[in-house]
Amino acid sequence: MTTFTALIVGGGIGGLALAHGLRRAGIPADVYERTHERTDWLQGYRIHISPAGARALHHCLPAPNWQAFLEAAAPGGSFGFLTDHATDLLALDEAEINTPGAAEPDRHYGIGRIPLRAALLDGLDDSLHLGKTFTHYTLDGDRVTAHFDDGTSATADLLIGADGANSRVRAQLLPHAHRAETGVITVAGRNPEPAALPEVLRTRANIVIPRGPGSLFTAPEAGQIIWGFSDAVRHLPSDVTKMDGPALQHLVATRIAGWSPAFRTLIADSDPATVNAFHVKSANPVAPWPTTRVTLLGDAIHNMTPMAGIGANTALRDAALLSRLLAEDAGLAAVQRYESEMLEYGFEAVRRSLRNARQSATSTHLSRAFFRTTLRATAALPPLRHAMARSLGR
Repeated sequence: MTTFTALIVGGGIGGLALAHGLRRAGIPADVYERTHERTDWLQGYRIHISPAGARALHHCLPAPNWQAFLEAAAPGGSFGFLTDHATDLLALDEAEINTPGAAEPDRHYGIGRIPLRAALLDGLDDSLHLGKTFTHYTLDGDRVTAHFDDGTSATADLLIGADGANSRVRAQLLPHAHRAETGVITVAGRNPEPAALPEVLRTRANIVIPRGPGSLFTAPEAGQIIWGFSDAVRHLPSDVTKMDGPALQHLVATRIAGWSPAFRTLIADSDPATVNAFHVKSANPVAPWPTTRVTLLGDAIHNMTPMAGIGANTALRDAALLSRLLAEDAGLAAVQRYESEMLEYGFEAVRRSLRNARQSATSTHLSRAFFRTTLRATAALPPLRHAMARSLGR
């Protein structure tokens, strides 16, 4: 086993996957998470794992954890684009999205955050440190020390900030790196009793492309339907993020007044306690920096909007890349190679996600009409359908 050691700040999807990947490479790695219980942060919506994410998980996870992931996950499912009248623009079924006979790591999956985190946590008890809120780090020669608000500290050869969009590690390492407003606000919620809704909403994920402003994402989740309505900031009240659930439901109802009754029912019958509004933000591009014994992973560096469904997969890709490079040569040269590659594909994903966010909320009537026509043409031409299906979540 190498004498090289790592400490990971943040016990999210990317940080836990990295811990497994490093341990499989023979590199001791400890995870420091600010919450106090293993289940404190086990909440949230379903995650789409693309083939890129699945291959990264397969690389990082020991066989029992990979098997636990497979047992908890479901096939990637079908996906479609709908008009505001709830008619198909383009519908892709499971067989088109997942090539029949594809190897397990080359497939799309859907999995809840809770079972995914459970699969990632298993086997890390001896290296998972809960209740550790990171405050700052100090560098001393070839070692780095992380300091926590309870007065304790931990020292290793490399510190990886995997502490999310509001990363304290990033704030110290790259104080100029910030997230920016996209000009988009999303109102999201859950409908707990979707039986009265059309099958298309109950059985597949959808993006609604209306003729006018705004867009709607829907997806089945554990017997419920999750949804997110996105629109330009200028179309919504200035205090929208302070509104309670019923007020937000009424607001969305006014924005989709001319849409199919199915969408209005979806919003009206949602649990008000689950409805909230938030500003959609995205990381500004970051130029390469001098490599030190501190680096970043996932949302801590390339935080992106949820509009492309690739944030978690990109973080997993980071974990697989860094663990592979350190396995080959544990040292700063490997970290430098990781940062160079990660910044390239990570911010390409950020750009794609940002483009989707802006198109979903701020595009013109003309551009929407063109996009709807493009989707209908794609639906009618098998080569285009195939290319679209294979591009999902990449």
